[in-house]
Amino acid sequence: MSTAILTIDDIASGNTPAIVDYLNSKGITAVMFAVGVNVEKFYEEAIYALRNGMIVGNHSYSHAAFSKLTLEEAIADIERNEKVLNMLYRDAGVERVFRPFRFPYGDKGGEIAKELQKYLAEKGFNKLDDTKVSFEWWKRDGHTKFIDTFWTYDVEEYRLPLESGFTVEDVWKKMKDPNPPHATALLGDNKHHIILLHAHDETEAIEPMYYMKFIDFMLENGISFEKPAFFQPQQFGD
Repeated sequence: MSTAILTIDDIASGNTPAIVDYLNSKGITAVMFAVGVNVEKFYEEAIYALRNGMIVGNHSYSHAAFSKLTLEEAIADIERNEKVLNMLYRDAGVERVFRPFRFPYGDKGGEIAKELQKYLAEKGFNKLDDTKVSFEWWKRDGHTKFIDTFWTYDVEEYRLPLESGFTVEDVWKKMKDPNPPHATALLGDNKHHIILLHAHDETEAIEPMYYMKFIDFMLENGISFEKPAFFQPQQFGD
């Protein structure tokens, strides 16, 4: 038996409510990382996620690669999305208890990475509780100390509408592979994953209900999803 936290990037989207309904039918609470421009386009769908138990975190306003931004530009992008999310929580009538952050593309900022981690800590962003993650590379690469939320397994279904040579069979092959190249195996005993999926209407058009198919597979193969927990800033070490 393995456990996991589910994270879903790039909300909001047209299929966000359907994803939320499916997750609730399975008793799964996900951290849904919101892109500001997407929330503005699909505002009611984002409200639906909040009112139906999902945790909505900051995934930047513009979904830029942060290593290509100055520190000032990066902070401005984060804070612009903070204004969107504060309004979203207010309009949904939901208290904003936790404020997780995820960098677009997992790009922590390159030369400004240390300054961004300092900014996230000083501004009270919350770190996802990753204390059960035991992969050697997770600690080696510094993820135990980073404030932002990274992932241990990326389903990579977002590639379906982007790459003509990438098919749903490639997604399944990786999910079933006990030793996938350039990735940590999804399945196996006594693992704890932070799993990454995306809310993309473009993927929905190619593979309807993709999220249900992939998550059902995980459940059927012994992965149990846990409710996300977070470190408060004062509980997070140096």
